[in-house]
Amino acid sequence: MMRYTTIAGVLILLSLSGCAVNPVTGERQFMTVSPQNELQMGEQNYVPMQQSQGGQHDVDPVLTQYVRNVGAKVAAQSGVQLPYEFVVLNNSVPNAWALPGGKIAINRGLLTELESEAELAAVLGHEVVHAAARHTAQQMSRSMMMQGLVVATAVVAGDSDYGSLAVGGASAAAQLITMKYGRGAELESDLYGMRYLSKAGYDPTGAITLQETFVRLNDSRQSDWLSGLFASHPPSQERVDANRATAATLPPGGFLGEEEFKLAMQKTMDAKPAYEAYDEGRKALSEDKPEEALTLANKALDLYPDEANFHALRGDVRLVEDNYEWAVTNYTRAIDRRDGFFYYYLQRGIAKNELQQTDGAVTDLERSVELLPTAPAHFTLGEISEQRGQTAVAIEHYKLVAKSGGEYGTAAAKALARLELPTNPSGYIARRCDADANGNLVVTVQNQTELTVSGVQIAISYTDTAGQSRVVRRSISGQIAPGEVASINTGLGPYSGSNCPVEVVAAQIVEP
Repeated sequence: MMRYTTIAGVLILLSLSGCAVNPVTGERQFMTVSPQNELQMGEQNYVPMQQSQGGQHDVDPVLTQYVRNVGAKVAAQSGVQLPYEFVVLNNSVPNAWALPGGKIAINRGLLTELESEAELAAVLGHEVVHAAARHTAQQMSRSMMMQGLVVATAVVAGDSDYGSLAVGGASAAAQLITMKYGRGAELESDLYGMRYLSKAGYDPTGAITLQETFVRLNDSRQSDWLSGLFASHPPSQERVDANRATAATLPPGGFLGEEEFKLAMQKTMDAKPAYEAYDEGRKALSEDKPEEALTLANKALDLYPDEANFHALRGDVRLVEDNYEWAVTNYTRAIDRRDGFFYYYLQRGIAKNELQQTDGAVTDLERSVELLPTAPAHFTLGEISEQRGQTAVAIEHYKLVAKSGGEYGTAAAKALARLELPTNPSGYIARRCDADANGNLVVTVQNQTELTVSGVQIAISYTDTAGQSRVVRRSISGQIAPGEVASINTGLGPYSGSNCPVEVVAAQIVEP
């Protein structure tokens, strides 16, 4: 099984010096993340981040190779030796991002908004500088210095809300691409990115027209842009003006590449109406309009039958309608066209589980988890393990999901309490000790589960008047709702308050 790292697991947090030289500017800066850690972060998180953002746009390999060639040409001018990689993601949200270590992605949705190869070089050059200048590591270092590392639990949503499903290390790693760069880092990336693209032979005015477009779109408050590129790369007139000033210092002219870009984009642009129908279908399904979603999925397939996502949307409609056999058929068609994307295996596994095809469901769900660990996959695997009597395995799945929050997190927390509370009541029932007016011990318990409990028993350890160690049990009568408290006066004393000699030793779930 593929291993996913958490942020905490990757970092050797604080170095003794805390200082490093910016490889791009030559300036000294505060840094607690080593270059080795950055390479490890990029290498281990590149695949799960691609999965959570829609996966690779692999139906147009010509475009992918074109982007890689432009990216490599620009990156070669940085003078910073990193294992640069460039990938196109199958995502309509206009966005681009760089992981530490030079792992760079650009969405299909951003490419369809560009006009020339020079503008593409400007986007990729900007991301190259973020990686080469170690901007993410710098931002993480500042965060750790001021307030500790805050681990994000959501990522920018793609065509579907894939990122919010991620759990464990894949969820924590999302902070690497959702960090909002500071003003200085953005201006620095614009400046050196323009220098790189100019040295690579491109017309630097491509960076100006690019930023002018971004400012115009930002002013119009287009929601897809606000949730994509602008979330981490806020545009401004200041950046446009700075790019104009930078262009004046660079050799005039250069390669613009409008026709070359148009040719490379031809297949993806021809398919744009199909993706627009698909995006509308996804929106319709999220608004509980399955018939409309199915119509739009069929429209997308009529326009472009090679795209696996369109078959998956059909499957999602059938899944919502409890038509599990057809859902399995649709997801299988998606997998036949694109077998390296987690979502199709996840959804087919869920559909197979509903059909009581548990062996096939486990195979699909485990394959899904290998590609991207998600809450629904682990939760369903937990349910199947529980049904098979594999309680310890079920508990491990539920524990991972319970940390993620949301609907699945709540359901997993309930499942954990149901399985573990009878043998580990103190892990779910908190206790507190106080003294009453006469100095006798009063014990208060709180139900920290999402389920109603009853039959709570406590064991009190104390030393009697003869100096003998004693343990006495008391029962707390009645039911205790989630989050509620109950108290009992034990009559034992005097209680000094120096410690709480009480353990919760029994409790049971009240079945609805």
